[in-house]
Amino acid sequence: MNIAIWTEKYRPKKFHEIKGQEAVVNRAEAFVKQKNMPHLLFAGPAGTGKTSLSLVIAKNLFKDSWYENFLELNASDERGIDVIRVKVKDFARTRAIGDVPFKIIYLDECDALTKEAQQALRRTMENYTQTCRFILSCNYSSKIIDPIQSRCSVFRFKPLPKKSVFSIIDTIAKNESLKIDENAKEALYNISEGDCRRVENILQASAVINKNISESMIYELASIAKPKEVKNILSFCIQKDFLKAKNELLKTMLENGLSGLDMIKQIQKEIWGLDIDDKKKLSMTKECGEVEFRMVEGSDEFIQLESLISKFVLINN
Repeated sequence: MNIAIWTEKYRPKKFHEIKGQEAVVNRAEAFVKQKNMPHLLFAGPAGTGKTSLSLVIAKNLFKDSWYENFLELNASDERGIDVIRVKVKDFARTRAIGDVPFKIIYLDECDALTKEAQQALRRTMENYTQTCRFILSCNYSSKIIDPIQSRCSVFRFKPLPKKSVFSIIDTIAKNESLKIDENAKEALYNISEGDCRRVENILQASAVINKNISESMIYELASIAKPKEVKNILSFCIQKDFLKAKNELLKTMLENGLSGLDMIKQIQKEIWGLDIDDKKKLSMTKECGEVEFRMVEGSDEFIQLESLISKFVLINN
């Protein structure tokens, strides 16, 4: 089973099945009960239930005829003005099938639309309100022009809390006959950062290898260093042992196949768990930002990381 089929298998069918977004789900369910709704803007991180909620809205509104009354487009694939002028307008101008007076167009990743396409979309939303409602989904609402935002009811999604992620893991483990220990669950939550899609992806990769899923397997398949390994690097810096810190850093990167940017993000997370003065933590975090910027601009990652740990040693001197 590939990841697309796996994800679809566990996609929520009812409002109560959507985890970790209670306030958003309650508002959406109220619109469906009234059989009326404004244009909606779903904004939030990836893998938090935006597409799932739009499909649940459509299935509960239109019942068996939902497929004929629902158009899903991914704006990151087709992001030009022609898509809005042709595909969207052709679908929007026809009446809905059934007793609901409007169709739904779901535009995923609409923050990838060009400004010209967004202006065309604004006019389309205005002109076809009687026959069509739009659900716009994006990671960053700031990239959507103000005229579109003002026409929509904004739903802000948040990363899934630990309780919701654990609930999803338990459901999958039960249905797929997997054994997942508590440490593995913690690892999944830490790696996913509230992204349900990533949880499912890592779980499927693990389940192919072994039905008994452990913490080490999760970290290995996710290509992420264990927190303990990163803490070892930082502890050598605190002890002012640059050579050991450097060797441990190179070993961790090579064994886990990590890029410099991956390493910076993990180091930055672990800094705040160190038993040192808060001012030193602030200085170390600042240096992480400087080095990340240089890497993004094209600097050699190994030189920059060695520079980073040398600064950590000097800060703790």
